[in-house]
Amino acid sequence: MNIQKILYWLATGVLTAIMCFSVFNYFANYELMSGYFEHFQYPVYLVYPLAIAKVLGLIAVWGNFSKWLKEWAYAGFFFDTVLAFFAHYITDGNGYLFALIALSATLISYFTGKQVRP
Repeated sequence: MNIQKILYWLATGVLTAIMCFSVFNYFANYELMSGYFEHFQYPVYLVYPLAIAKVLGLIAVWGNFSKWLKEWAYAGFFFDTVLAFFAHYITDGNGYLFALIALSATLISYFTGKQVRP
């Protein structure tokens, strides 16, 4: 198997796991997550729409339905992980490593996926 394929599937798997973990927490631990959103000074009403957007983004990436749709899904994951990284880094100085891993997985999955899944 090609190294690019391995990197793509590994990064996409890590991205999927992180996004599924956050979606689960958004739905199962709403009070805790809304507390985090308040701490990071993000609006609390974004918790459920963000969870739904993450699920739809994962469907777009894994489904490979449309190039345009997949590009927008990766853009959404990129913005989400960048904002999460800076929110964690600026407010409490720790916890940003998880967001940095998600950002790296997003970028690796996006750039290697262009060659692996045209």
